[in-house]
Amino acid sequence: MSPLDRVPLPGVNTQPAIEIVDLDLSYGDVQALRKVTFSVSTGEIFGLLGPNGSGKTSLFRVLTTLLSPTAGSLLVFGENIERSPASVRSVAGVVFQSQSLDRKLTVIENLRHQGHLYGLRGGVLRQRTAEVLERFGLTDRGSDIVEVLSGGMRRRVELAKSILHRPRLLLLDEPSTGLDPGARREFWQYLEALNRQDGTTVLLTTHLMDEAEKCRRLAILNQGVLVAMDTPEALKSRVGGDVIVLRTQDAKQLSQSITSRFGVPAAVMDNTVRIERPKGHEFITDLVESFPGQIDAVTLSKPSLEDVFIHMTGHDFWAKAD
Repeated sequence: MSPLDRVPLPGVNTQPAIEIVDLDLSYGDVQALRKVTFSVSTGEIFGLLGPNGSGKTSLFRVLTTLLSPTAGSLLVFGENIERSPASVRSVAGVVFQSQSLDRKLTVIENLRHQGHLYGLRGGVLRQRTAEVLERFGLTDRGSDIVEVLSGGMRRRVELAKSILHRPRLLLLDEPSTGLDPGARREFWQYLEALNRQDGTTVLLTTHLMDEAEKCRRLAILNQGVLVAMDTPEALKSRVGGDVIVLRTQDAKQLSQSITSRFGVPAAVMDNTVRIERPKGHEFITDLVESFPGQIDAVTLSKPSLEDVFIHMTGHDFWAKAD
């Protein structure tokens, strides 16, 4: 286990909700996950961040018992996911990236069918259904056919469905897919309330930087490998100072010239030159004076999670999309 897994987080139960050790997953000759190791504490909102093809969806499928790992171990509240998949399913709620609602049924009918899958019947099911409808502001929409609901409203129904059996763990795959900014904010308000009020542990996959910022901790995946894990702020502190991006006609030549003159790494990305430098505003003056006429535009910013990905992998976050 990484030492990070043993550092208590404020307001979080240190008992592991999820423990993953040396997890491998292969599809024939393609290795989707390579020796992935981390743990998620009970009561934590934890994010898996990575571009398409990074392995985060493959890991999500293992967590939801849809796939068995090739090697390694995965425990959910102490239960081995391969030996006791039914036990894991009973304590987990899942929201998939693709909609899992029956569009031709009403909201209440969708919830009722979900309850039956978890053995809920009669008065208990009616009570749970009423509770989740009220919690997500759906009481007056219970008789509506799902296909007439907005995307944001359907996402609310998905979330209500996933917690009907009161799971201890909530697993979400790209939960904001297809939502406009207002619906995304609303969805996160409900998610954070679940975590805060019920102590529900949340693990989600995402490729959205603003969504990743809301997580207590992040695991960054690249080509099936865990490249970094920490709080968003701690991850950003790993970048060596400010981020300077130079637009120029010949990025390769300018990069070489900067490295030769100042002895600093200058990476070429998408016809720009990228530099990490403390007190970047001061260094910009030196660059402009040293290379007159060669720099068309300059951008200076504090490190973002996308910069962390570039810093850890050496390539742009979006460059590895499928």
